Amino acid sequence: MFIYGKTSSNAIAVMSFLAADPKRRAGSGEIAKARNISQALTAKLLTQLAAAGLVHGQPGPGGGYTLAKPAGKICLLDIASLFEQTEPPSLCPFGHDWCGVGEPCPLHNMIDGMIASNRAFMKKTSLAVFEGKTPRMPAKAARSKKNRNA
Repeated sequence: MFIYGKTSSNAIAVMSFLAADPKRRAGSGEIAKARNISQALTAKLLTQLAAAGLVHGQPGPGGGYTLAKPAGKICLLDIASLFEQTEPPSLCPFGHDWCGVGEPCPLHNMIDGMIASNRAFMKKTSLAVFEGKTPRMPAKAARSKKNRNA
């Protein structure tokens, strides 16, 4: 079943950072730190997102990345489909080639419903949900930071 994997999760995290303040340019190091992703991975994801036309990169001093389109025009499925197989393989518990040939298995309709529901969620949810939102630091990280500063 397609939900989305770690790479897509990281790409969505990168994009959510940019969507939080769409007019501001951000460097890969800043995004990596804010989203707790390695800088190398963040840079690689930004390169792939730029190649797909989802972000613009500006090199040099004052450079950084911005969304290539308004946040409301980029859905989660646009991002995840760059990194995942979004057309699900057969998940029939009776084995490959059971469903779709004759009578479907007892779970077929439930599995189909979950996949359709997930796909609809990914397609209708745009990056606009992140505009103006900055995540709070997790309680554990906040305590650790407080202890280091004490």
